[in-house]
Amino acid sequence: MQDTRALALTFEVSGLPPVKTEALSIFAAGHRQATRVRALLLAACSAAQRTGWTPLGGPVEVELTLRCPPGHRTSDASTLLGGICAVLQDKKRVATIGLTHLGVLADVALYTDDRQIRRLSYLEEPAEEFSYRVRVAAVPAVV
Repeated sequence: MQDTRALALTFEVSGLPPVKTEALSIFAAGHRQATRVRALLLAACSAAQRTGWTPLGGPVEVELTLRCPPGHRTSDASTLLGGICAVLQDKKRVATIGLTHLGVLADVALYTDDRQIRRLSYLEEPAEEFSYRVRVAAVPAVV
């Protein structure tokens, strides 16, 4: 029987991605990244529901394309990718801080753990408004 699950998921988000720049979890209630975290989770949830996505358990790749006005990037690529990857993994391991403020969005996960990431990609494109595209895909097994 052939596995028909989607092996790549791409979606768009308006605004800026969450950034991971400090020891305080970006999932903490009232964190200054809360609006960005929620926007990313909503977009990922919507895309996952449309496609029947189930969280990947094997190696993954994550691509981020940031669209921003030229010369107006607000963070470096590593903090942008760190924020995206933290939000899209399974959040059960950070549940000790309490995720009830996220409601059902706490269950949104595109893969289990960011230790699965084998490839990261970052690209900037000029635009009048901030937005970004995220792509998460299974990395094919090498034989």
